[in-house]
Amino acid sequence: MSEVKQQLWYTEEHEWVERIEDGKVRIGITDFAQHQLGDIVFVELPEEGAAIEQGAEVGTIESVKTVSDLFSPVTGTVLRVNETLETTPELVNESPYEKGWMIEVEISNDVEEALGKLLSADEYERLTAEG
Repeated sequence: MSEVKQQLWYTEEHEWVERIEDGKVRIGITDFAQHQLGDIVFVELPEEGAAIEQGAEVGTIESVKTVSDLFSPVTGTVLRVNETLETTPELVNESPYEKGWMIEVEISNDVEEALGKLLSADEYERLTAEG
């Protein structure tokens, strides 16, 4: 069974969102997603300073099985990229919620409204249980 953290928000595309400070969030892929992908060998992420839109593709994740798109759960500006993933993409498999985070974003609209469009941990658990 995949780990789902209660304090995070989730998307149907299997990204997680963590509020890190006022107006800022950290984003990655879920434990469920990394299990589905298998061994991750490459992660392509947006540049710092890039404007991103909710639902738009912001990168790719390549595993030994497939290449998957990474979608943004929020609209905003990329503040930070986890550069460690360039040389050690396997961190996404080993620690998807801690060391394997992907980007930090400053949300450009109302934070509560943006997070309100996402799934709660309970909703995400139901989604992955059905899959």
